[in-house]
Amino acid sequence: MANTKSAEKNARKNSARYERNRAVKTKLKTLEKKFQSSLESKDGDQARESARMFISALDKAAKSALVHRNKVARKKASLDKAIVDMQSSGKAPKPAAKEDSSEENE
Repeated sequence: MANTKSAEKNARKNSARYERNRAVKTKLKTLEKKFQSSLESKDGDQARESARMFISALDKAAKSALVHRNKVARKKASLDKAIVDMQSSGKAPKPAAKEDSSEENE
């Protein structure tokens, strides 16, 4: 229990901050799950949209130092990589380049 007015005020501020931070972290987890589910469904447009929303929320959380900026950078890079991998797996692989015909002429 707080003994002074300032300690009581700090307790109120800490409680309010705790609730706000918890809400933001929960939202980040939800957005990440939505992105993962859109990846599994192989829906490119939905994956890009959910990635955009998730990146925006990550940047806002990093701005207020709720999430470390290096963690945000790592998450963003993995999102981009996952989208590129999803798009490349949907396309047919490129055919192998033909070898020079100089060997045949010898």
